[in-house]
Amino acid sequence: MFDNPSFDGHEGVHAFHDAATGLKCVIAVHSTALGPAAGGCRMWNYPTGDAMLTDVLRLSQGMSYKNAMAGIPLGGGKAVIWGDPKSGKSEALFEAFGRAVQSLNGTYYTAEDVGVDVADMTVVRRQTKYVAGLDEGDAASGDPSPVTAMGVYLGIREVARRLFGTDDLNGRTIAVQGVGSVGGYTCGHLAKAGAKLVITDIDQEALAAVSSQTGAVVVAPSDIYDVEADIFSPNALGAVINEKTLSRLKVKGVAGGANNQLVVPEMGEFLRRKGILYAPDYVINGGGIINVAAEISGSYSREWVDATLAKLMVTLGEVLDEALQTNQPTNYVADRIARARIAAARKAR
Repeated sequence: MFDNPSFDGHEGVHAFHDAATGLKCVIAVHSTALGPAAGGCRMWNYPTGDAMLTDVLRLSQGMSYKNAMAGIPLGGGKAVIWGDPKSGKSEALFEAFGRAVQSLNGTYYTAEDVGVDVADMTVVRRQTKYVAGLDEGDAASGDPSPVTAMGVYLGIREVARRLFGTDDLNGRTIAVQGVGSVGGYTCGHLAKAGAKLVITDIDQEALAAVSSQTGAVVVAPSDIYDVEADIFSPNALGAVINEKTLSRLKVKGVAGGANNQLVVPEMGEFLRRKGILYAPDYVINGGGIINVAAEISGSYSREWVDATLAKLMVTLGEVLDEALQTNQPTNYVADRIARARIAAARKAR
């Protein structure tokens, strides 16, 4: 683990197994410098344990940076459950996960992520108070995906403003990969703004629903990289910008809600050389964790969420502007700012 390229000085990596329920889970805590670590729980049928470990480490580090850029008093952490979310769920399994979270005594707060929903978190809540993304309780606000999607939509406009001199998306073609919770809501905002959508997903029912609602053109998952569009919006899993897909992209910008879109950080430089403006994923997709932070505070305020999201979009704009003015990759600029904020908090503590 310590020589894993994604380890990056994690404060703690905790593996849990519950024989009775079949739970296989890893909770990674990257940093608590800014506050207790917070990040969603992902359920995925990983091919190997190494793939699972690498994913949770990358996601956890990304949450540290995301929370720092969002300006919220939370550190970075993430949980992953090894299993098929369509066939492997049970209340007993999520209760066991809740006990795992509780055992960390507030070092880590969990919420929904890919493969996990509000109903699952409600079960987790039976065993721990360190959970958000609920639809019941004094500070509950439900699924944070709509807030994430609003941030992605606003971030796409920030990218468009710098590419085209206006954030008006009317007539712009946006290629959207993934139309689940975040991608589906994002498509709704984009369609309302007059954008032309080309969409893909492995979920045929979700594709049909979004296409029907927005008039989007549907393409096969493998063809989304070849679409001629103004902006590519990845909203599914990570590592989609890699050595195989980079040469196929026919877009001017990349702006989406998926975590860890770059297979390696160096892809940010390759995008820059190709003239593609990239919105760093952990900046543009910070809306959901802002919503979670409001829940964790114990007194949820939608006004605070909206105001904090607006500040995050200003931060995204500053990252894009500095990168364009200095000919640096946008992810390098964002990484530097995030690391500086975390280091300052650690020193102050």
